[in-house]
Amino acid sequence: MSSAPATSSSHPVRVGLVGYGDAGRGIHARLVDEAGLSIALVATSSPERVDRVRGERPDAVVVDDLGAQLERRDEVDVVVRASASAAHVDQVVACAEAGVPTVVEKPLGVDAASARRALDAARDAGVPLTVFHNRRLDAEQLTLLSLVETGSLGEVFRLERRWDRWRPAPTDRWRENAAPADGGGLVLDLQSHLVDSAIQLLGPVTHVYADIAARTTPADDDAFLVLTHAGGARSHLSALSLAGAPGPRTRVLGSGGAYLVGPFEAEVSAFADLAAPEGCTGWLVRGEDREPVVTAPGGHADFYRSVAAALALPREEQQGAMPVQPEDAVAVMAVLDAARESSAARRVVEMG
Repeated sequence: MSSAPATSSSHPVRVGLVGYGDAGRGIHARLVDEAGLSIALVATSSPERVDRVRGERPDAVVVDDLGAQLERRDEVDVVVRASASAAHVDQVVACAEAGVPTVVEKPLGVDAASARRALDAARDAGVPLTVFHNRRLDAEQLTLLSLVETGSLGEVFRLERRWDRWRPAPTDRWRENAAPADGGGLVLDLQSHLVDSAIQLLGPVTHVYADIAARTTPADDDAFLVLTHAGGARSHLSALSLAGAPGPRTRVLGSGGAYLVGPFEAEVSAFADLAAPEGCTGWLVRGEDREPVVTAPGGHADFYRSVAAALALPREEQQGAMPVQPEDAVAVMAVLDAARESSAARRVVEMG
């Protein structure tokens, strides 16, 4: 492998985007634009989406699939994978074999074994790989981390976080209809974010208890996890599509106080009165006293700014500078595997 930088100051990082649906167009393309990278190639086989790409991005080349994109790998600096979860591993392996750095939508695989296969392929090829755990860059997570770093909460002993939705009529999407082995369900979709954020805050997981059910969809739409972390703190994490009174989003308890977030993004909330003032995210609460917390700087586009900065380094330094290490994504999948085992056996699972 060449040790030359993947990019130069003469042009922005060139992105090959795989998928132009809700995730590819609505999330990744938007953030790539905001971060100042350039979408050079788009892989999609949908005639409707081909037309959309050509209308919205006339400078981008459209190809049918990842294989056709990799045939033009000299035209891109990084491939961004935004297609269905079950395809992630094989496509990461293909990118590794082609020598192209890769961003893959979470989850990295549908279980820990498949995620490790993707990690091993990239590592063996010496090709940078990162996983889009963008919720590390949520305002509430960044603000919470700043509170922990300053000691405002004292010793944190419990994280409670909910991603609750009120969807009595399920959305007709592949995530709701696909089996977990094909990437469907809230365990892979939302709990992967919640678990990653909990590990980032409280460290490695030693024990897992879970209660998982499918109430309105073929895939799981109700997933409650209790994680015990190596330092003794616990996380209570809920992802639920049938919550008539969603929220509050986050409550973090420490020896010196609590951090509380009521409504979350555009989700329905019974706790709208807990919305913080403009420029603030959540509240620092001590009994009857509460004060709004100024939002910490940062945002989701920083993920792609970090990717661009990493790719500007010599090849041997790029992996270490990526915003999310793939080992972290494998650790998340191991927790989710343990959660499924726990729910099926109705017992606490000890992590190996």
